[in-house]
Amino acid sequence: MKYQLLAQEIIAAVGGQENIVSLVHCATRLRFKLRDSALSDIGRLKAQSDVMTVIESGGQFQVVIGNEVSDVYQAIQQALTPPDEVEVTSDSASKKDSLFNHFIDIVSSIFSPFLGVMAVAGILKGLLAVTVTLKWMSFDSGTYHVWYAASDSLFYFFPLVLGYTAGKKFGGNPFISMGIGGALVHPMIISAFKASTVAGGSTEYFMGIPLSFLNYSSSVIPIILASWANCKVEKALNAHLPAAIKNFITPLVCLMLIVPLTFLVIGPTATWLSQLLAQGYQIAYGFAPVLAGIITGGVWQICVIFGLHWGFIPITINNLTIVGHDTLMPLILPAVIGQTGAAFGVFLRTRDAKLKMLSGSAVTTGIFGITEPAVYGVTLPYRRPFIFGCVAGAIGGSVVGYSQSAAYSLGLVNILTFTQLIPPTGINNTVWGALIGTALAFVIATLLTWLFGLPASTKLSTKENKDERCH
Repeated sequence: MKYQLLAQEIIAAVGGQENIVSLVHCATRLRFKLRDSALSDIGRLKAQSDVMTVIESGGQFQVVIGNEVSDVYQAIQQALTPPDEVEVTSDSASKKDSLFNHFIDIVSSIFSPFLGVMAVAGILKGLLAVTVTLKWMSFDSGTYHVWYAASDSLFYFFPLVLGYTAGKKFGGNPFISMGIGGALVHPMIISAFKASTVAGGSTEYFMGIPLSFLNYSSSVIPIILASWANCKVEKALNAHLPAAIKNFITPLVCLMLIVPLTFLVIGPTATWLSQLLAQGYQIAYGFAPVLAGIITGGVWQICVIFGLHWGFIPITINNLTIVGHDTLMPLILPAVIGQTGAAFGVFLRTRDAKLKMLSGSAVTTGIFGITEPAVYGVTLPYRRPFIFGCVAGAIGGSVVGYSQSAAYSLGLVNILTFTQLIPPTGINNTVWGALIGTALAFVIATLLTWLFGLPASTKLSTKENKDERCH
C-alpha cells in the first residue's frame, strides 16, 4: 500500500501503538489521543515529506496530512495490531486534560467520522434550493423528493448517527447507543409527538409518569448525553455480570433503563439546554452582528490552526435544529476564502516554480473549504500573507454580519455554501451581502499579498519552505 511506510513512521513517532489511546481523522488531520505526549517525536514527524505540521491542542496530538488523510488513516489502522485497540478510550488519560480540551476532543471525535458526507449532504440541499429558486424543479416533483431525502436523511436521523459515534467515543457498545438514538426518532414516537401538539392532544405515561414528547429528529445534545449515561451504566454492568450472560443482559438493561430515562429526564433537560444555547447565541449575535463578523472572520483561521474550530460545530447544528437557520456559517465564509485569496496572491507574485505549484494547489483546495494546505504550506510560513488573509476575512465578515446572512443547511464552509444561504422564499439581500463580503475578502487578501506579502529578495525553495514551517 502506498502509505504503509508513512503509517509505520507515524506510529513510531507518536510513541508506538501502546501510547495511542484513540485515533480519528477530520478533513486534513490525524487526531491522536496519546497516553503520554512526551513519548512522541515531533521532529521526526515533521521530517516526513507527507506531513505538513504537528500541533498539540484541544487535548489532541494532531498530525496535519492534507487531502490524503483518509488514505493515511486507513494505512495506520491496518498497521495497528489488533486494529480495534486504537479505538478504546482511556479514562485515566482523559482525566489529565482540562475541561475545555476534553470538550474539544469529544466534539471532534464524535463529528469527524461523518464530516465528509455531512458536507456533501449540505451542498446537495443548497443545490436543490437553487433549482427550485430558478424554477428548474418543483417541490412536488418525484425527482425533488428523492434528492431531498438523500440530502436530509443524515440530519433527520442525527440521533442514530451520533448514537454510534458517541458510543464509540465514550467507550461503550456503539450499537446500544445507536438503538437509543433510533428510539428517539421512531415513527411511533414522532406520531405521538405530533398528536400531543394538536389541540386537546392526549398525554401518555410511562409507569404512571407523564411523558413529554419532543421532536428529537435532527437533535444533537440529547443523544450525546444519553450515550454518555448509557456507557456509564454499560461499564458498571459489564464489570459485575458473569461473562456468560453479560452479552445480552447488559444491552437489555441499558435499553430498558436509558430509553425511558432519556424521554423523562435527559431529553427534556437537553432540549432546554439546546434552546438556551441557541437563544444565547442569537442575543449575542443580534447585539452587534458587524462586530461578530469582524471577530469571526479575523480569528477563525487561528482557531483552525489549533484545531479549536470544532468547538463551534455544536452551535451551528443547534442553531439549525432550534431556530431553523444559522448565522455563524456565513461569517466563517470570508475567513476561508480570504485565506484562499492570500494563497492566490502568492501564486500570482512568486516566480519560484515549486512555490507556484504549491500555492496553486492550495487555492484549489481552499475554494472547497480545506484551508490547511494554504495555511501550513503557503501563507503561515511567510506570515504576512496569513495576516492579510485574516484581515481580509475580518473586513468581509463585517459585510456579511451587516447583511445578517444565514445558512439553511449544514455543510463544510466553501464556495458552494452560497447555495445553502438561499432561504425558502428565494434569493434576497442577505444572500447578496454574503456574496459581496466573501468576494471582498478574496480581492483584499489577493491584492495585499500580491503587493506586500513576499519579501522581494527572498525566494524559498520547497525544502526551505518545509524547514520554515517546522519552526
